[in-house]
Amino acid sequence: MRADPGNSLRRISGREPGLRVYDADIIILSHDRLFETIDAVRSALAQRGASIHVTLLDQGSSEDHRRVLRQTFAGAPDFAFYAIDGNLGVAGGRNLAASLGQGQVIIALDNDAVFQGSWVAARAVRAMRQAPDLGAIGFCILNAAGTMPDPTGWGYPARLLPRHKDRFDVTTFVGAGCAIRRATWDAVGGYDPAFFFTWEEYDFCLKAIALNWRIRYDGSLAVLHRVAAEARVAWDAARMTYFVRNRLIIGRKWGLSWWRLSPRIAGYCFKGWRYGLLTATLRGIRAAREADPPARHAMPPAMRQYVHANEMRHRGSWFDRLRLEVFGKV
Repeated sequence: MRADPGNSLRRISGREPGLRVYDADIIILSHDRLFETIDAVRSALAQRGASIHVTLLDQGSSEDHRRVLRQTFAGAPDFAFYAIDGNLGVAGGRNLAASLGQGQVIIALDNDAVFQGSWVAARAVRAMRQAPDLGAIGFCILNAAGTMPDPTGWGYPARLLPRHKDRFDVTTFVGAGCAIRRATWDAVGGYDPAFFFTWEEYDFCLKAIALNWRIRYDGSLAVLHRVAAEARVAWDAARMTYFVRNRLIIGRKWGLSWWRLSPRIAGYCFKGWRYGLLTATLRGIRAAREADPPARHAMPPAMRQYVHANEMRHRGSWFDRLRLEVFGKV
């Protein structure tokens, strides 16, 4: 799925991958964070053991920022640097970046992260080859020192955190470091660009699971995450609005009535009040109602079984889940 940036997309430097067959595209989005972005691209270019192409897409940074990036990576092989004038968000930006290549696997890396070692991409590609029904792999998102999981990068039930070095099937991944089979990406249609930021991975994975793809977390594949404050959408009003809006839309997409979503809505309201973000929470609820998807689908039986086995049973009772939503860290 290719996002439409109008006529603003342009290649700043490097070469397109052409029509050759290769293993993976590594895609990185840039919006400020200059020095972190340089480290991320260098980490991607240092990957070994697989044929790769690195795509850097800048979304609205300054011309000085782009000039430094162009100069830093002048002449880099298997690399292309693109820019657009605006910001499509994480979902739309990764849709566009993924559409600029045709590697069999799409590997996404946040621009404030680096791979833990030079063979992460190759091992992800090999894992895909060994499991034809594997649609996506979530990497272990470690802190910058590599000593423990980054708490902002754990997108799975809290009960699974002690198993962060293991491999197990899941229902989502964290986009800071992940690999997606291009056949799965194409079958699903990429991310929902309307999400802009947050929950786009979960939305994508549910669609993939409905098409009988598996999603795996693999703790042996890791990235180091700096959690840069610059240009990050912090837990402020904007992020809370997206968080609430997008999660409610996902529920509606899979046939949940507003009545069945009411306990979650109540929990979000309490959380918003507790963090001083009630207005933003209400804005997210209103936005979800306004964007109510016209097409809604019930989960097929196999999908319900998969979600229960690999998510819901790890989250405990409804009371446990509600308590985590309300009193857990935002």
